[in-house]
Amino acid sequence: MMNWKEISSLHVVAKLDQILGRWFGVELIYIDQHFKIQSRHLEKNHTFRNHLMKVVMSMKYGYEYLGQDLEKLAEELIEAPSATLVFDSFFPQVKMMASKIMIDGEFMGAIIAYPWLSDSITSQELDVVAQKMVECGSSVEDAKSALHHLRKLSPADVEYLKELVELVSGEVVTFHEEITKRENRIHELNSELGDKYRYHMMIGKSKGMQNIYRLLEKISSSESSVFIQGDNGTGKELVAKAIHFYSPRKDSMFLAINCSAFNDNLLDSELFGHVKGAFTGAIKDKKGLFEMAHGGTLFLDEIGDTSLSMQVKLLRVLQEGTFLPVGASTPRKGDVRIVAATNKNIKEMMVKGEFREDLFYRINVINVHIPPLRERGEDIPLLTDHFLEKRCAESGVQTKVLSKKTLEKMLDYPWPGNVRELENEVERLVVLAGPEKTITPELLSPRILEHGMHQGAVARGVNTSGSLKEALEELEGLMIREGLKRCNFNKSKLSKELGISRASLIMKVEKYGLDKRRKAAGE
Repeated sequence: MMNWKEISSLHVVAKLDQILGRWFGVELIYIDQHFKIQSRHLEKNHTFRNHLMKVVMSMKYGYEYLGQDLEKLAEELIEAPSATLVFDSFFPQVKMMASKIMIDGEFMGAIIAYPWLSDSITSQELDVVAQKMVECGSSVEDAKSALHHLRKLSPADVEYLKELVELVSGEVVTFHEEITKRENRIHELNSELGDKYRYHMMIGKSKGMQNIYRLLEKISSSESSVFIQGDNGTGKELVAKAIHFYSPRKDSMFLAINCSAFNDNLLDSELFGHVKGAFTGAIKDKKGLFEMAHGGTLFLDEIGDTSLSMQVKLLRVLQEGTFLPVGASTPRKGDVRIVAATNKNIKEMMVKGEFREDLFYRINVINVHIPPLRERGEDIPLLTDHFLEKRCAESGVQTKVLSKKTLEKMLDYPWPGNVRELENEVERLVVLAGPEKTITPELLSPRILEHGMHQGAVARGVNTSGSLKEALEELEGLMIREGLKRCNFNKSKLSKELGISRASLIMKVEKYGLDKRRKAAGE
């Protein structure tokens, strides 16, 4: 997939866009492999540098006229042997140039320069164009003004324009290839480690997860303490293991302990060990985790559940590198890197005096925040596929797939239990599906099926008779259609308003046939 937003912000592309506008007066339009506009020309209040395009897009059916041009362009451009072609647009004599973007032999989109006129155009031909614009909804004054300001290019100008447009498409290809190389290199580096604790096992393409990957790369050679924050089930221990296995300590031990699972006395013994006779039942010396993890990494999960007295002992280890086993009189030294984690609001705890500030600043040298699954909607399909493949392989059955409706339901659900809850649900689905390859919605847990069924009131104009499923779908389609118009077809904004993931919204837009503006407007 092409990241058009990043491409448009590239310095060289933005500079070429400015040059093309200043020298030739054209707009630079980006379209994807489906011939949908990915540049900002459809955004509300977009400032057009070309007066004719501004006039066209202000017409009632301006979007449709441009759409017809793109459909015509599609038929010729993909099959054309040359990389760049010049077309006549919907308005006669008004030209557009398209340079296709090919990656590994596959059409991925095009860069379009629009509009301009040939310098050989006659005054009679200009009158025909003006008349056509008036017939399509433009005022006479706007039509004449737009054509007057439209640049008339000579064959040499067109050739120069072609070179610059092809330069832009070339930059897009280069950028995409560099991103692909970087991702492949990361994959290669990950593969050098054991299969169990690789970055790519922390599955996610969402912005939050990509930020975590970049941070882990930066701190891979560091010895600093790391503090991981995130809800239960988000994978804090997996991140801690990745930190260890990418660090200089990877050949030493990684040990983990859940601090909330022990009372103070037991936690003291588990962390620091004890000597023979320290308490009833202490029949021999026992090494604690700090001693066992010497030279390695110790993961203190749920550190927010430790008492203030235990926090003092942990602070001493971090400051001085020494600890005192239970019942011992002589301190022992330990070289351990601490990675701590909690699902609690530590800053709020410090205000209440429940967590020591000096310990917090010791463990919070590097902070990693893991977003909850409800904020990573686009990762759900990836995680689901991974868990399906893993569970089916363990069960020795053919890999199953989710039906479109099942995935839609899973995308709508907020997953309060995060990744752990999702993995458990996938395991349940694999068992209940039996020999069936496709997993259908009725196999989902009741809490997922029923989510959202009782939210909101019945909208005016929605049919309240018939089945509940039909009424809900009618309401859903209405809300999405109206929301698309209200948000000017900004799916990211609308998905936040509706409380669903962007991936789920896209699926629903396709389901109800709302992918074109004229359909969404009810035309």
